[in-house]
Amino acid sequence: MSRGAELLRSRGLRVTRPRLAVLDVLHGGGHLEVEEITRRVRERLDSVSTQAVYDVLGALSRAGLSRRIEPAGRPALYEARVGDNHHHVVCRSCGEIADIDCAVGSAPCLDPGPADGFLVDEAEVTFWGLCPACQARRDADE
Repeated sequence: MSRGAELLRSRGLRVTRPRLAVLDVLHGGGHLEVEEITRRVRERLDSVSTQAVYDVLGALSRAGLSRRIEPAGRPALYEARVGDNHHHVVCRSCGEIADIDCAVGSAPCLDPGPADGFLVDEAEVTFWGLCPACQARRDADE
């Protein structure tokens, strides 16, 4: 049995070719838009609709096998890194995104103070700046 099939079954999901293909794409790394995921899945399968990919991504996210992030001004992105409360840094110039581990301790951002009775289980922090390549271009232009 493949690792993908084991992951799906462990979360109570049926094993299907589209689910396996999407998992494989996500485990290839990165923060991917649905269009890119669909393109890569179509390289593996004869045909799959964009709606089917959306459906798979929704099921994987609900099952904790993928994570959806939504940086301001960008379409939703999906990644396979889940369960560790990491954050992201986004380049203001080119849009590159990188993961950042939680800054201090195990999850200090999960203590928001008074939360009006909410049970907080995740925090989404996005840092913004310039990636090394854009910094180099900026410095060369100055």
